[in-house]
Amino acid sequence: MPPETPIPPTSRKMLWCGRVMSAVPVLMLVMSGVMKLARPSRSSTGFVHFGFPLGMIAGLGVLEILCTVVYLIPRTSILGAILVTGYLGGATVTTLRMGESAYVMAVILGILAWGGLT
Repeated sequence: MPPETPIPPTSRKMLWCGRVMSAVPVLMLVMSGVMKLARPSRSSTGFVHFGFPLGMIAGLGVLEILCTVVYLIPRTSILGAILVTGYLGGATVTTLRMGESAYVMAVILGILAWGGLT
């Protein structure tokens, strides 16, 4: 078996750039998940507007927070990025189905989540 080549260390600038890029989607997803769990009237109204029953709001909030936590753990960050991308893909399809332009934010968050992996 050939010897493994060592992974070069990440520079401090790249490390902090990745952390900042990851912080944006993490903060947005955690805030969104907490809002789903808190169920303010605006969140519930938007949820019904997109055609989802209110009984699903808590489950989606927990799912959103769990995907974000998996993304934050360094050993599972790639799996977390896949899960976050899948969640944001669902948000993108939902907004596109309703004919709204808010899908751009979900796409940007997905790009930042992958770009922030270091």
